[in-house]
Amino acid sequence: MHVGFAWLGAAVLLAAGEAAGGELFMLMLAGGALGGSAAAFLGAPVWGQALAFALVSLILVVGVRPIVRRRMLSALPEHDTNTAALTGRGGTVVEAIGSSGGLVEIAGDTWTARPLIEGETFEAGDKVLVHQIEGATAIVVRGL
Repeated sequence: MHVGFAWLGAAVLLAAGEAAGGELFMLMLAGGALGGSAAAFLGAPVWGQALAFALVSLILVVGVRPIVRRRMLSALPEHDTNTAALTGRGGTVVEAIGSSGGLVEIAGDTWTARPLIEGETFEAGDKVLVHQIEGATAIVVRGL
């Protein structure tokens, strides 16, 4: 068996190992193993194959990996989570809201609520918009 096939096997195993990590490091080493395989098929001695593996891996890890990671991370959409995701959402008043509070249903959950504007009141069934969330209380304004 030609030693180039051993390098190819190493490249496949490293690429498969990348699935567990996801940091692109093992994938870059797999590229280095492909470089070692190419050197082997071109007739380079073992030290030349190892040198090709090291150089290609180094170039990929230092030069290519940061660019690819930056590109992958910038492609991820940013979404508000938790209470920040509720800001701007509509709700329905469940229990009249006044200065002493009340209840509103937002996205299927019931929240304590109070009006943004002091003295404003909302009756059960009124539509409101979430202005912000303070602790476990929704600060609401009149909805559309």
